[in-house]
Amino acid sequence: MKVMILGADGYLGWPTSVDLSMRNHELLLVDNYTKRELIKKYNKSPLVEQETIENKINLLKAKNKYISFKNIDCADFKKFSKLFKDFKPDAVIHYAELPSAPYSMFGHQEGWKTLQNNLQSTFNLIWCIKTFKRDCHVIKLGTMGEYGTPNIDIEEGWLNVTHKNRKQKFIYPRQASSLYHTSKIMDTDLLWFYVRMYNLRVTDLMQGPVYGIKHKNNIKDEKLFPIFTYDDIFGTVLNRFVVQAIANMPLTVYGSGNQIRGYINLIDTIKCINIALKNPAKSGNLEIYNQFTEQFSINELALKVKQALKKIDINVKIKKIKNPRIESEKHYYKAQNKKMKKLGLKPSLLTDDVIIDIAMFIQKHKNKINKKIILPQTNW
Repeated sequence: MKVMILGADGYLGWPTSVDLSMRNHELLLVDNYTKRELIKKYNKSPLVEQETIENKINLLKAKNKYISFKNIDCADFKKFSKLFKDFKPDAVIHYAELPSAPYSMFGHQEGWKTLQNNLQSTFNLIWCIKTFKRDCHVIKLGTMGEYGTPNIDIEEGWLNVTHKNRKQKFIYPRQASSLYHTSKIMDTDLLWFYVRMYNLRVTDLMQGPVYGIKHKNNIKDEKLFPIFTYDDIFGTVLNRFVVQAIANMPLTVYGSGNQIRGYINLIDTIKCINIALKNPAKSGNLEIYNQFTEQFSINELALKVKQALKKIDINVKIKKIKNPRIESEKHYYKAQNKKMKKLGLKPSLLTDDVIIDIAMFIQKHKNKINKKIILPQTNW
Protein backbone atom coordinates (compact mmCIF):
# COMPACT_ATOMS: atom_id res chain seq x y z
CA MET A 1 0.00 0.00 0.00
CA LYS A 2 0.95 3.65 -0.35
CA VAL A 3 0.76 5.04 3.20
CA MET A 4 1.30 8.54 4.55
CA ILE A 5 2.25 8.79 8.22
CA LEU A 6 1.61 12.24 9.67
CA GLY A 7 3.55 13.04 12.83
CA ALA A 8 6.09 10.36 11.91
CA ASP A 9 8.73 11.65 14.35
CA GLY A 10 6.60 11.11 17.45
CA TYR A 11 6.44 8.51 20.22
CA LEU A 12 3.89 6.54 18.17
CA GLY A 13 4.66 7.84 14.69
CA TRP A 14 8.25 6.63 14.51
CA PRO A 15 7.69 3.02 15.67
CA THR A 16 4.71 2.86 13.29
CA SER A 17 7.03 4.02 10.50
CA VAL A 18 9.62 1.39 11.42
CA ASP A 19 7.04 -1.38 11.52
CA LEU A 20 5.32 -0.52 8.25
CA SER A 21 8.65 -0.10 6.47
CA MET A 22 9.50 -3.69 7.40
CA ARG A 23 6.19 -4.78 5.83
CA ASN A 24 7.21 -3.33 2.44
CA HIS A 25 4.60 -0.60 2.17
CA GLU A 26 5.53 2.49 0.18
CA LEU A 27 5.78 5.16 2.86
CA LEU A 28 5.77 8.94 2.91
CA LEU A 29 6.66 10.20 6.39
CA VAL A 30 5.63 13.74 7.35
CA ASP A 31 6.66 15.85 10.34
CA ASN A 32 7.87 19.37 11.10
CA TYR A 33 9.51 18.69 14.50
CA THR A 34 7.01 20.81 16.44
CA LYS A 35 7.16 18.54 19.47
CA ARG A 36 10.96 18.69 19.58
CA GLU A 37 10.76 22.49 19.47
CA LEU A 38 8.21 22.61 22.28
CA ILE A 39 10.28 20.24 24.42
CA LYS A 40 13.20 22.66 24.14
CA LYS A 41 11.04 25.77 24.59
CA TYR A 42 9.65 24.51 27.91
CA ASN A 43 13.05 23.27 29.12
CA LYS A 44 12.12 19.61 28.97
CA SER A 45 14.21 16.81 27.51
CA PRO A 46 13.76 13.19 26.46
CA LEU A 47 15.73 10.50 28.26
CA VAL A 48 17.88 9.95 25.16
CA GLU A 49 18.55 12.61 22.53
CA GLN A 50 17.13 11.62 19.16
CA GLU A 51 18.65 11.72 15.72
CA THR A 52 16.59 13.62 13.17
CA ILE A 53 14.20 11.52 11.14
CA GLU A 54 16.29 12.33 8.05
CA ASN A 55 19.24 10.49 9.62
CA LYS A 56 17.18 7.64 11.07
CA ILE A 57 15.41 6.94 7.81
CA ASN A 58 18.67 5.72 6.26
CA LEU A 59 18.52 2.74 8.61
CA LEU A 60 15.10 1.86 7.19
CA LYS A 61 16.13 2.27 3.56
CA ALA A 62 18.42 -0.72 3.91
CA LYS A 63 15.23 -2.78 4.20
CA ASN A 64 12.80 -0.71 2.14
CA LYS A 65 13.93 1.79 -0.49
CA TYR A 66 10.35 3.00 -1.02
CA ILE A 67 10.36 5.33 1.95
CA SER A 68 10.73 9.11 1.97
CA PHE A 69 10.35 12.03 4.36
CA LYS A 70 9.01 15.56 4.03
CA ASN A 71 9.54 18.25 6.65
CA ILE A 72 6.33 20.23 6.34
CA ASP A 73 3.57 21.48 8.63
CA CYS A 74 0.31 19.59 8.09
CA ALA A 75 -1.52 22.78 9.11
CA ASP A 76 -0.06 24.51 6.02
CA PHE A 77 -2.73 23.68 3.46
CA LYS A 78 -0.82 24.85 0.39
CA LYS A 79 2.20 22.65 1.09
CA PHE A 80 0.26 19.72 2.49
CA SER A 81 -2.31 19.58 -0.30
CA LYS A 82 0.43 19.51 -2.95
CA LEU A 83 2.16 16.68 -1.10
CA PHE A 84 -1.07 14.70 -0.80
CA LYS A 85 -2.07 15.29 -4.43
CA ASP A 86 1.33 14.14 -5.71
CA PHE A 87 1.53 11.01 -3.53
CA LYS A 88 -2.16 9.97 -3.61
CA PRO A 89 -2.01 7.57 -0.66
CA ASP A 90 -4.18 4.52 -0.16
CA ALA A 91 -4.20 5.23 3.57
CA VAL A 92 -3.15 8.02 5.92
CA ILE A 93 -2.20 7.43 9.54
CA HIS A 94 -2.80 10.68 11.36
CA TYR A 95 -0.68 11.33 14.46
CA ALA A 96 0.10 14.97 13.59
CA GLU A 97 -1.35 16.57 16.71
CA LEU A 98 -0.12 18.04 19.99
CA PRO A 99 -0.78 15.13 22.40
CA SER A 100 -0.61 16.77 25.80
CA ALA A 101 -3.38 17.70 28.22
CA PRO A 102 -0.97 19.70 30.47
CA TYR A 103 0.40 21.66 27.50
CA SER A 104 -3.10 22.56 26.33
CA MET A 105 -3.97 23.89 29.80
CA PHE A 106 -0.71 25.80 30.36
CA GLY A 107 -2.00 29.15 29.10
CA HIS A 108 -3.89 30.98 26.37
CA GLN A 109 -1.15 30.63 23.76
CA GLU A 110 -0.76 26.90 24.40
CA GLY A 111 -4.50 26.30 24.41
CA TRP A 112 -4.99 28.08 21.09
CA LYS A 113 -1.98 26.36 19.51
CA THR A 114 -3.45 23.00 20.50
CA LEU A 115 -6.83 23.82 18.96
CA GLN A 116 -5.36 25.42 15.86
CA ASN A 117 -2.81 22.70 15.12
CA ASN A 118 -5.05 19.73 15.84
CA LEU A 119 -8.15 20.93 14.04
CA GLN A 120 -6.35 22.49 11.10
CA SER A 121 -4.23 19.41 10.40
CA THR A 122 -7.33 17.19 10.55
CA PHE A 123 -9.36 19.58 8.39
CA ASN A 124 -6.59 19.84 5.79
CA LEU A 125 -6.31 16.07 5.57
CA ILE A 126 -10.01 15.42 5.19
CA TRP A 127 -10.35 18.22 2.63
CA CYS A 128 -7.53 16.71 0.55
CA ILE A 129 -9.19 13.31 0.63
CA LYS A 130 -12.53 14.81 -0.38
CA THR A 131 -10.86 16.70 -3.23
CA PHE A 132 -8.17 14.36 -4.56
CA LYS A 133 -8.78 10.73 -3.49
CA ARG A 134 -12.08 9.83 -1.85
CA ASP A 135 -11.29 6.16 -1.40
CA CYS A 136 -8.25 6.94 0.79
CA HIS A 137 -8.67 5.40 4.25
CA VAL A 138 -7.94 7.66 7.25
CA ILE A 139 -6.68 6.04 10.44
CA LYS A 140 -6.93 8.77 13.03
CA LEU A 141 -5.55 8.51 16.55
CA GLY A 142 -8.26 9.62 18.96
CA THR A 143 -8.16 9.23 22.73
CA MET A 144 -10.17 7.51 25.43
CA GLY A 145 -10.03 10.89 27.17
CA GLU A 146 -12.78 12.10 24.84
CA TYR A 147 -15.31 10.06 26.81
CA GLY A 148 -14.48 11.48 30.24
CA THR A 149 -15.81 9.43 33.15
CA PRO A 150 -19.54 8.80 32.50
CA ASN A 151 -21.68 6.93 34.98
CA ILE A 152 -22.58 4.28 32.38
CA ASP A 153 -20.46 1.81 30.39
CA ILE A 154 -18.37 3.37 27.63
CA GLU A 155 -19.35 1.70 24.37
CA GLU A 156 -17.04 1.62 21.35
CA GLY A 157 -17.80 5.00 19.88
CA TRP A 158 -21.54 4.64 19.37
CA LEU A 159 -24.63 4.47 21.57
CA ASN A 160 -28.11 3.18 20.68
CA VAL A 161 -30.69 5.48 22.27
CA THR A 162 -34.39 4.83 22.76
CA HIS A 163 -36.38 8.02 23.38
CA LYS A 164 -40.17 8.26 23.44
CA ASN A 165 -40.51 4.92 21.66
CA ARG A 166 -38.11 5.87 18.87
CA LYS A 167 -34.55 4.63 18.34
CA GLN A 168 -31.44 6.36 17.00
CA LYS A 169 -27.72 5.53 16.94
CA PHE A 170 -25.51 8.43 18.06
CA ILE A 171 -21.81 9.00 18.57
CA TYR A 172 -21.30 8.26 22.26
CA PRO A 173 -21.67 11.49 24.34
CA ARG A 174 -18.24 12.83 25.28
CA GLN A 175 -17.10 15.18 28.02
CA ALA A 176 -13.36 15.83 28.09
CA SER A 177 -11.38 17.12 31.05
CA SER A 178 -8.74 19.12 29.13
CA LEU A 179 -8.59 21.36 26.09
CA TYR A 180 -6.44 18.77 24.31
CA HIS A 181 -9.08 16.09 24.77
CA THR A 182 -11.74 18.60 23.70
CA SER A 183 -9.82 19.20 20.47
CA LYS A 184 -9.96 15.46 19.83
CA ILE A 185 -13.74 15.49 20.30
CA MET A 186 -13.88 18.23 17.68
CA ASP A 187 -11.72 16.05 15.40
CA THR A 188 -14.20 13.20 15.66
CA ASP A 189 -17.14 15.49 14.93
CA LEU A 190 -15.31 16.97 11.93
CA LEU A 191 -14.48 13.54 10.55
CA TRP A 192 -18.05 12.30 11.05
CA PHE A 193 -19.41 15.31 9.18
CA TYR A 194 -17.25 14.64 6.12
CA VAL A 195 -17.94 10.89 6.24
CA ARG A 196 -21.70 11.63 6.20
CA MET A 197 -21.50 14.28 3.50
CA TYR A 198 -19.04 12.68 1.09
CA ASN A 199 -18.98 8.93 1.88
CA LEU A 200 -15.39 9.00 3.08
CA ARG A 201 -13.73 6.16 5.02
CA VAL A 202 -12.39 6.85 8.52
CA THR A 203 -11.21 4.71 11.43
CA ASP A 204 -10.96 6.62 14.73
CA LEU A 205 -8.84 4.86 17.38
CA MET A 206 -9.75 5.93 20.91
CA GLN A 207 -6.47 5.09 22.59
CA GLY A 208 -5.63 5.05 26.28
CA PRO A 209 -2.26 6.10 27.76
CA VAL A 210 0.63 4.23 26.12
CA TYR A 211 3.70 2.77 27.80
CA GLY A 212 6.89 1.06 26.69
CA ILE A 213 9.80 1.61 24.34
CA LYS A 214 10.40 -1.62 22.44
CA HIS A 215 8.46 -3.38 19.72
CA LYS A 216 9.06 -6.27 17.35
CA ASN A 217 11.19 -4.42 14.81
CA ASN A 218 13.38 -2.26 17.05
CA ILE A 219 14.17 -4.64 19.89
CA LYS A 220 17.89 -4.96 19.06
CA ASP A 221 18.67 -1.41 17.91
CA GLU A 222 18.29 1.64 20.17
CA LYS A 223 18.70 3.87 17.11
CA LEU A 224 15.22 2.73 16.12
CA PHE A 225 13.67 3.45 19.53
CA PRO A 226 11.03 6.21 19.68
CA ILE A 227 11.44 9.37 21.70
CA PHE A 228 11.06 8.58 25.42
CA THR A 229 9.74 11.53 27.41
CA TYR A 230 9.03 11.40 31.13
CA ASP A 231 8.39 15.03 32.05
CA ASP A 232 5.15 16.51 33.39
CA ILE A 233 3.98 17.81 29.98
CA PHE A 234 4.89 15.17 27.41
CA GLY A 235 5.56 12.02 29.46
CA THR A 236 2.98 9.26 29.90
CA VAL A 237 2.20 8.12 33.41
CA LEU A 238 3.69 4.62 33.53
CA ASN A 239 6.91 5.67 31.79
CA ARG A 240 7.18 8.56 34.25
CA PHE A 241 6.60 6.29 37.25
CA VAL A 242 9.43 3.96 36.20
CA VAL A 243 11.79 6.90 35.68
CA GLN A 244 10.94 8.17 39.16
CA ALA A 245 11.66 4.73 40.62
CA ILE A 246 15.06 4.51 38.89
CA ALA A 247 15.89 8.06 40.03
CA ASN A 248 15.09 7.10 43.64
CA MET A 249 12.12 9.46 43.72
CA PRO A 250 8.68 8.56 45.09
CA LEU A 251 6.03 7.82 42.50
CA THR A 252 3.83 10.93 42.56
CA VAL A 253 0.16 9.98 42.51
CA TYR A 254 -2.16 12.89 41.68
CA GLY A 255 -4.94 13.33 44.25
CA SER A 256 -6.70 10.23 45.55
CA GLY A 257 -5.21 7.94 42.92
CA ASN A 258 -8.63 6.36 42.30
CA GLN A 259 -8.79 7.72 38.74
CA ILE A 260 -9.27 4.77 36.37
CA ARG A 261 -8.06 4.69 32.77
CA GLY A 262 -7.45 2.13 30.03
CA TYR A 263 -3.79 1.46 29.19
CA ILE A 264 -1.99 -0.05 26.20
CA ASN A 265 1.52 -1.27 25.43
CA LEU A 266 3.30 0.42 22.51
CA ILE A 267 3.54 -3.05 20.97
CA ASP A 268 -0.26 -3.25 20.82
CA THR A 269 -0.62 0.25 19.38
CA ILE A 270 1.35 -0.93 16.37
CA LYS A 271 -0.67 -4.16 16.14
CA CYS A 272 -3.88 -2.12 16.11
CA ILE A 273 -2.62 0.12 13.31
CA ASN A 274 -1.92 -2.95 11.19
CA ILE A 275 -5.36 -4.39 11.99
CA ALA A 276 -6.97 -1.09 10.96
CA LEU A 277 -5.00 -1.07 7.69
CA LYS A 278 -6.13 -4.59 6.88
CA ASN A 279 -9.74 -3.90 7.85
CA PRO A 280 -10.52 -0.44 6.41
CA ALA A 281 -13.77 1.34 7.08
CA LYS A 282 -16.26 1.04 4.28
CA SER A 283 -17.31 4.05 2.21
CA GLY A 284 -19.59 6.30 4.28
CA ASN A 285 -18.53 4.74 7.58
CA LEU A 286 -16.77 6.07 10.66
CA GLU A 287 -15.41 3.03 12.51
CA ILE A 288 -14.54 3.69 16.15
CA TYR A 289 -12.44 1.36 18.29
CA ASN A 290 -11.58 1.70 21.97
CA GLN A 291 -7.86 1.01 21.79
CA PHE A 292 -6.70 -0.17 25.21
CA THR A 293 -6.05 -3.59 26.72
CA GLU A 294 -6.35 -3.19 30.52
CA GLN A 295 -7.96 -0.83 33.03
CA PHE A 296 -6.17 0.32 36.19
CA SER A 297 -6.53 3.04 38.76
CA ILE A 298 -3.45 5.21 39.29
CA ASN A 299 -3.03 3.57 42.70
CA GLU A 300 -3.05 0.13 41.09
CA LEU A 301 -0.54 1.26 38.47
CA ALA A 302 1.85 2.64 41.10
CA LEU A 303 1.55 -0.56 43.12
CA LYS A 304 2.33 -2.67 40.04
CA VAL A 305 5.56 -0.69 39.53
CA LYS A 306 6.47 -1.08 43.20
CA GLN A 307 5.90 -4.83 43.19
CA ALA A 308 7.71 -5.45 39.88
CA LEU A 309 10.83 -3.46 40.74
CA LYS A 310 11.11 -5.12 44.13
CA LYS A 311 12.19 -8.20 42.15
CA ILE A 312 15.32 -6.37 41.01
CA ASP A 313 16.01 -4.87 44.44
CA ILE A 314 14.67 -1.38 43.73
CA ASN A 315 12.75 -0.04 46.71
CA VAL A 316 9.88 2.09 45.43
CA LYS A 317 8.02 4.66 47.50
CA ILE A 318 4.61 6.08 46.60
CA LYS A 319 3.55 9.61 47.48
CA LYS A 320 0.20 11.29 46.95
CA ILE A 321 0.33 14.96 45.97
CA LYS A 322 -2.31 17.60 45.30
CA ASN A 323 -3.99 16.95 41.99
CA PRO A 324 -3.02 19.70 39.50
CA ARG A 325 -5.94 18.68 37.27
CA ILE A 326 -9.68 19.23 37.54
CA GLU A 327 -11.03 15.71 37.20
CA SER A 328 -13.25 13.19 38.94
CA GLU A 329 -11.11 11.27 41.39
CA LYS A 330 -13.71 8.68 42.36
CA HIS A 331 -15.91 7.47 39.56
CA TYR A 332 -17.48 4.56 37.72
CA TYR A 333 -15.42 3.38 34.75
CA LYS A 334 -16.14 0.45 32.51
CA ALA A 335 -15.12 0.75 28.87
CA GLN A 336 -15.70 -1.83 26.15
CA ASN A 337 -12.78 -2.97 23.99
CA LYS A 338 -13.94 -6.02 22.08
CA LYS A 339 -13.74 -4.95 18.44
CA MET A 340 -9.95 -5.09 17.99
CA LYS A 341 -9.83 -8.48 19.74
CA LYS A 342 -12.46 -9.82 17.35
CA LEU A 343 -10.23 -8.72 14.47
CA GLY A 344 -7.24 -10.59 15.91
CA LEU A 345 -5.57 -8.44 18.56
CA LYS A 346 -3.83 -10.58 21.18
CA PRO A 347 -3.04 -8.14 23.99
CA SER A 348 0.45 -7.70 25.44
CA LEU A 349 -0.44 -7.31 29.11
CA LEU A 350 1.36 -5.28 31.77
CA THR A 351 3.41 -7.92 33.57
CA ASP A 352 6.31 -7.53 36.00
CA ASP A 353 8.68 -8.47 33.17
CA VAL A 354 7.36 -5.63 30.99
CA ILE A 355 7.91 -3.09 33.78
CA ILE A 356 11.37 -4.48 34.52
CA ASP A 357 12.30 -4.29 30.82
CA ILE A 358 11.36 -0.59 30.74
CA ALA A 359 13.36 -0.10 33.95
CA MET A 360 16.44 -1.75 32.44
CA PHE A 361 16.37 0.67 29.51
CA ILE A 362 16.01 3.64 31.87
CA GLN A 363 18.72 2.29 34.19
CA LYS A 364 21.14 2.26 31.26
CA HIS A 365 20.57 6.03 30.86
CA LYS A 366 20.09 6.87 34.54
CA ASN A 367 22.71 9.62 34.48
CA LYS A 368 20.60 11.56 31.95
CA ILE A 369 17.48 11.81 34.14
CA ASN A 370 16.56 15.40 35.00
CA LYS A 371 14.58 15.27 38.24
CA LYS A 372 13.54 18.91 37.91
CA ILE A 373 11.19 18.27 34.97
CA ILE A 374 9.07 15.49 36.46
CA LEU A 375 6.76 17.14 39.02
CA PRO A 376 3.65 18.90 37.65
CA GLN A 377 4.00 22.59 36.81
CA THR A 378 0.65 23.07 35.05
CA ASN A 379 -2.53 23.63 37.07
CA TRP A 380 -5.99 23.54 35.52
